[in-house]
Amino acid sequence: MATAAKGPASYFPSIEQKYGRPIADWKELIRDSPLSKHMELVNWLKSEHGLGHGHANALVAHTLAEDTGK
Repeated sequence: MATAAKGPASYFPSIEQKYGRPIADWKELIRDSPLSKHMELVNWLKSEHGLGHGHANALVAHTLAEDTGK
């Protein structure tokens, strides 16, 4: 039996469905951005890519946590 995703990853299925891009694409965009601060990245995803705040926040939080090994 599969375990349900927790934390920011719990948003991933709805992000993929709503915006039509795989999570790996969003993570690549975040990592390739010249921005590095959490809220800068969230606001950038919202303004440039049309994501809602919760979805942008989940993607940034998960990606930054992966990159810092947390």
